[in-house]
Amino acid sequence: MKRLPNPAPERVALADLGADEASQWDALVRRFRAPLEGFFRRRVGDAADVEDLVQEVFLRLLRRASGEPIAAIENYLFRTAAHVYADRGRYDAMHLKAAHESFDMTAHEVAAEITPERVALGRESIGCVVDALRHLPERTRDIFVLRALELHKTPEVAAMLRISTRSVEAHMAKALAHLSALLEMSE
Repeated sequence: MKRLPNPAPERVALADLGADEASQWDALVRRFRAPLEGFFRRRVGDAADVEDLVQEVFLRLLRRASGEPIAAIENYLFRTAAHVYADRGRYDAMHLKAAHESFDMTAHEVAAEITPERVALGRESIGCVVDALRHLPERTRDIFVLRALELHKTPEVAAMLRISTRSVEAHMAKALAHLSALLEMSE
């Protein structure tokens, strides 16, 4: 079966949409909002995101409109929409948006009440961890305390102790392995 070439998209210039700037923008939004919403709706699940993306396309067009005239507005809009969508994907990937879990009271509520028995078990567990830390070499223990409890970054700990970041990482790995083994034995 022979394919027919796609007809060229209708070429519309901003000047074709109205006599003055206000009517041009109004006609532009009325004409292209729904197609842009459809473009994004097929790619994004959240309706609020669709609206934000459409607004971003119009904002970029507004910024661009002060430059050279745009001959094929429709082509420009959908090319811009593709760029906006790609930019949003890069932003989401960088900020791990998909990994975000919204707070849900039923899913995140405390599994059990805090009873005297749980408090006693917790204290016993903390005692085991403290005892395990005492059995670590002094430098390894110091590094663990600085990193895990005082929340210093690896380069900061390395600078404080005048050792390499690789040494800090090795000591942390040793401490974590020791604590992990202890916790596995106590289960």
